[in-house]
Amino acid sequence: MTIHYPNGQQPVQHYNTHNELPTPHKSIYAKRGMSLEDEINHSNQYYLARHIAVIHKKPTPIQLVKVDYPKRSAAVIKEAYFRRPSTTDYNGVYRGYYIDFDAKETRNKNSFPLKNFHPHQIQHMRECVAQGGICFAFIKFTELDLLYLLPASNLFKYWDQQQNGGRKSILRTDIAKEGYQIHYQLNPRLPYLNAVDKIIAAKA
Repeated sequence: MTIHYPNGQQPVQHYNTHNELPTPHKSIYAKRGMSLEDEINHSNQYYLARHIAVIHKKPTPIQLVKVDYPKRSAAVIKEAYFRRPSTTDYNGVYRGYYIDFDAKETRNKNSFPLKNFHPHQIQHMRECVAQGGICFAFIKFTELDLLYLLPASNLFKYWDQQQNGGRKSILRTDIAKEGYQIHYQLNPRLPYLNAVDKIIAAKA
């Protein structure tokens, strides 16, 4: 049966943790054309295969509308709808810490629009941080091919300023100053746990 995914997305490819991961082309241009989600998924599979971290993309909630039962041992979904994810994109465990983050892309070159986040996502991250979790946002400026990891505490600051009449976006220069730039490499494609190590060190 063919399964259609929202926005033309394809299911995440899972790799055998006992085998080598597929190696990206060594050209620095190999990353072009991949979505941020694809890049994160590849990196997470690398970390999982080497027992470094267990971090996965959260499944998209589905609302079943019609299910047929042609026989007792089988069920056929006839109609279903994809619902908006209730929280963030990814979660897992690293070094004993709960990890939770969202991934966003923008074609803007100089700022990141805060409207790309939903209030319930910000509230979810606040609750996770209050319990000692590590939360952050991946922000990619696609036109510049620049990628940053912004800690949740910094994101909250700009979100709250917006609610009080401040800017409705975060300047790229501020993201570069307060976050961590993630540089592409061969494996993992996005070595973002290096930045997470710095967030953990700041908590100590």
